[in-house]
Amino acid sequence: MSLGKENNGTCERSIYVNNPHLDYMKDDILYHFNLATSSHDLPAMFGDVKFVCVGGSPWRMKSFTEYIAKELGLEDPNAEYPNICAGTDRFAMYKIGPVLSVSHGMGIPSISIMLHELIKLLYHAHCTEVTVVRIGTSGGIDSMFQPRFEQHILGKPVVRSTELDGELTEELLQCSKELAEFETVIGNTMCTLDFYEGQARLDGAFCSYTEEDKQSYLAEAYAAGVRNIEMESSVFAAMCKLSDLRAAVVCVTLLDRQKGDQLTSSHDVLNNYHQRPQTLVGHYIKKKLNAFKKC
Repeated sequence: MSLGKENNGTCERSIYVNNPHLDYMKDDILYHFNLATSSHDLPAMFGDVKFVCVGGSPWRMKSFTEYIAKELGLEDPNAEYPNICAGTDRFAMYKIGPVLSVSHGMGIPSISIMLHELIKLLYHAHCTEVTVVRIGTSGGIDSMFQPRFEQHILGKPVVRSTELDGELTEELLQCSKELAEFETVIGNTMCTLDFYEGQARLDGAFCSYTEEDKQSYLAEAYAAGVRNIEMESSVFAAMCKLSDLRAAVVCVTLLDRQKGDQLTSSHDVLNNYHQRPQTLVGHYIKKKLNAFKKC
């Protein structure tokens, strides 16, 4: 199912959901957002959304909302940005103008839950031409270096593509060149199931491999085009592709994993690193909105 709108004779890109059961539901409860189609006017609340930025931390996504409000000239010094999902402690959601900012927690299960409800929210709100960007720390490939996401549905393995929007990737890279504030590269993101053993760390509670094993694996990953490692990108890419959403992953790498496993940088340095994805994505959003105004 998809919903499309015509604008100046052209059909705008709509949100696609492939679930016939939704047609027979009188009320669709987005439980983890504390929203529902019967109790909230989703088109009125979210119909103008064109950009969705998601990240792990609720605090970071509120910080991004404050940042993008200032960048877009929508900042109100006396305004509080309310958490739309305040009725639940699972996720946080903020909106400023056409930009929606949502936290997704840590790991594939958490972001998968969030994305199911986010995609349905955008669908019910009749949103079109939406771009989704995951911003955070460290499209996706699995720990076997394959561009796929595999999950079991009804006890059977289902494999889905994790290919992201190449044009969007190039647009973001161009924005980085325009900013000229930090180095940005296009590469693969390796998505793992955990932070320690799955990422070949030596500092977890358990470790059954040697330093040499770790270095060999990381060298193989680098040769496969991996430039950062995290725990959400594969399902993010797969679900956005299924929904026909333009999507990208913008992550900052906090350390060189071939040189160590633990973060030793100062708070100020790490804070600077954390700002980089939102600076890049903020520039992209502002640039796109300025282009829309000229049309």
